[in-house]
Amino acid sequence: MTLLVPLYVHPAADPAAWRALVAAAPRLYGVVLNAADGPGAAPDPAFADAARALREAGVRVLGYVDTAYGRRSPKAVADDVDRHRSWYEVDGCFLDQVSPGRRELRHCRRLVRAARERGARTVVLNPGVHPAPGYARLADLIVTFEGHWSTYLRAFTAPPWTARHSPEHFCHLVYGVPPALTGLAERTAALRGAGVHCAVPGAGPNPWTQPPRVDVPVGRPSGQKGTPGMTSEP
Repeated sequence: MTLLVPLYVHPAADPAAWRALVAAAPRLYGVVLNAADGPGAAPDPAFADAARALREAGVRVLGYVDTAYGRRSPKAVADDVDRHRSWYEVDGCFLDQVSPGRRELRHCRRLVRAARERGARTVVLNPGVHPAPGYARLADLIVTFEGHWSTYLRAFTAPPWTARHSPEHFCHLVYGVPPALTGLAERTAALRGAGVHCAVPGAGPNPWTQPPRVDVPVGRPSGQKGTPGMTSEP
């Protein structure tokens, strides 16, 4: 089980959170870099430094791109990918607010093609729910749940088509998770067929302002201290 972490806080506002992700590098599938609901209007040196530190630790960095549920054109998406790659040297993109329906599949295919043509080596789609089966062939990873812990517990059902794919193809992003239940959230994701997940205690309009609790990797260099924000499970 690996972690995809959307960390939507400025590195200058919470540098410890970004350092925590570097410390947790062995557990990470990747980190979503979101300067301003996308790459922003101009390069941000603080985000550039944070992205560089993650890359040097071997972490995949994904630039946040809003698809606006199909309202944005392939060119607009490709331009965002270009800026992310030019300013922050990202490895790929996290396409957010993806429409999950069959009718929108063709448009999503164009968006993914445009992103890959601009150099996105990894493409993550986030419809936040299980989309039509055809979406699974478009991306490297699909977020099939994004929501509150209480909803995750009571209202999650995986459609039969997901069994045809490896768990590493699916991700669950869960917020509002009590810190003491972080381990349970990870086990629940695994039981529900997700090989990638993230569970954070945050809630409200932007619950992704802090990193998750993560097991400290075994075998870290002696003398290396734990990093605030990333704590080992009891």
